[in-house]
Amino acid sequence: MSDPRAAWLTALLPPPNSAARLEQWRASMAAFLALILTGVLCTWTGGAAGLWLIAPMGASAVLLFCLPGSPLAQPWAVIGGNVVSALVGVACVKTGLAPQIAAPLAGGLAIAAMFALRCLHPPGGAVALTAVLAGPAVHELGFGFAVTPVALNCVLMVGAALAVNNLTGRRYPHRQQSAMQNVHDTADAVPTARLGFSSADLDGVLERYGQVLDVSRDDLEGIILATETAAYGRRFGVIRCGQIMSTDVVTLEFGTALAGAWGLMRHHQVHALPVLNRARRVIGIVTQTDFLRHSDLDVYGGLGKRLHALLQRSGLTHSDKPEVVGQIMTARVATAHVHTPIVELVPLMANAGLHHIPVVDDEDRFAGIVTQSDLVAALYQSRLAELAPAA
Repeated sequence: MSDPRAAWLTALLPPPNSAARLEQWRASMAAFLALILTGVLCTWTGGAAGLWLIAPMGASAVLLFCLPGSPLAQPWAVIGGNVVSALVGVACVKTGLAPQIAAPLAGGLAIAAMFALRCLHPPGGAVALTAVLAGPAVHELGFGFAVTPVALNCVLMVGAALAVNNLTGRRYPHRQQSAMQNVHDTADAVPTARLGFSSADLDGVLERYGQVLDVSRDDLEGIILATETAAYGRRFGVIRCGQIMSTDVVTLEFGTALAGAWGLMRHHQVHALPVLNRARRVIGIVTQTDFLRHSDLDVYGGLGKRLHALLQRSGLTHSDKPEVVGQIMTARVATAHVHTPIVELVPLMANAGLHHIPVVDDEDRFAGIVTQSDLVAALYQSRLAELAPAA
């Protein structure tokens, strides 16, 4: 029997952090670099009343580099939240109220203002208190405190976040990219929402929840979809891309002539071909849509002639007309690993409209390709296998 006192003490501990060790080091180093850069630049500008870095920037750094996808860490939240809080704090000082009253009033009004302006940023509460409690040096700045150092600090920190987060693979600012959006611009729900949860379901739950979430809506949506995928794999077994992919695949190089690529697609009756470099790493994919787009498909008259003109070499050393595959291919390619469960491809193919996904091995080299036909056949066969014992 477990000791109830030990269980009580364990319940007081926070849950384990889900961030990987590398991610923890990335965030820590990014915050250090951003803070030192901000401090140096603000010192170089002179710093109003000697203030070159305010303490709440440390809290802003936590959000900017540990939670760059959070709604509380977006540029408007950081800059707007801190600046409006500084203005509120200064206004409370100018009322002449005792600090014991002005400080709590500044904190409460700053939160109300951030809610109203849709720039909720937790460190803003600390900025409001700083404006009241920091002493004569800040009080002498008046509303200029909101400009220097507050706004200057915020702009520099957000600039550092833009650079560091994007260089290290974090999307910032975090624009909403819903996996439940119909890419065909029709009124139908995306395929995964016709039997699973829909955007309306999620919106309804969030409305009933009625509290601030420190996670973006699209990230929350992605987490739920990934959970459904994991549950499917646990229930029906895991089939991986390496088991169903096509391996005898015709591939192209960057410099493959357009006419040659088009001929290969027609001969093999395929709609897309991966483009590899000499190390057999995927650098793009070219589809029939790419050919048609560069043939000015929006103007239907004479399409055949324009496609022929696209495929025909110009014979010039310098030309604006595309000559090779690398000039018309789609360079940003979604790839899968040979060990990726195929259910993870369902949202990409069903919702995002991808029809062909290249598969890479442990060395990131091209290993094969999975098409919508491969995926449908595999899922069909897996359900047949599940039903076979019952039959």
